[in-house]
Amino acid sequence: MVALIIFIALVVVIGLYIFSTQRKLVNLDEMANNAFNQIAVQQNSRWDAVSSLVAMTEKYSKHEHDTLVEVIGQRTKVTNAAESNAQDNKISEAMGRLIAIGEQYPALKADGMFTKTMDSINNYENMVRTNRMVYNDSVTKMNRMVRQWPSSFVAGLLHFGLRDYLDIPDAKKDMPTINV
Repeated sequence: MVALIIFIALVVVIGLYIFSTQRKLVNLDEMANNAFNQIAVQQNSRWDAVSSLVAMTEKYSKHEHDTLVEVIGQRTKVTNAAESNAQDNKISEAMGRLIAIGEQYPALKADGMFTKTMDSINNYENMVRTNRMVYNDSVTKMNRMVRQWPSSFVAGLLHFGLRDYLDIPDAKKDMPTINV
């Protein structure tokens, strides 16, 4: 009889642990998903601002405009860390070209709308950087729980796996200076 009570108590404790761990894993997974989606929102806003700048450059340089339109046309819906990194690289490429165009055409650089849009892009850059840090922090917490025992047992049982971090290439560790 005592053995049965101990067995039942042990099963209840294990069940509560599994239930509690599952809830924590779901919470961490959702926090990482939310942080990733915030990055996508900021990237879209950044693309829109870059698209506005591209339209402004058209009257100054047709060739650069066409090249930038091609880069802008490559915007995709981001669904994982690798795609996010690829899209960031495309945005950086377009921004580098826009900065060069701004340097070549002082009248464009002096345009108030150009300046305002560049300021908006700087704000989006900062928000993307902050959201990337939040995402990587969320992934760290999630991965720690997935890898540490005994929660790793529950994570494996419930099919929770490690998530990928967003990496930043060496060339992108500092936000480019945009002279306006």
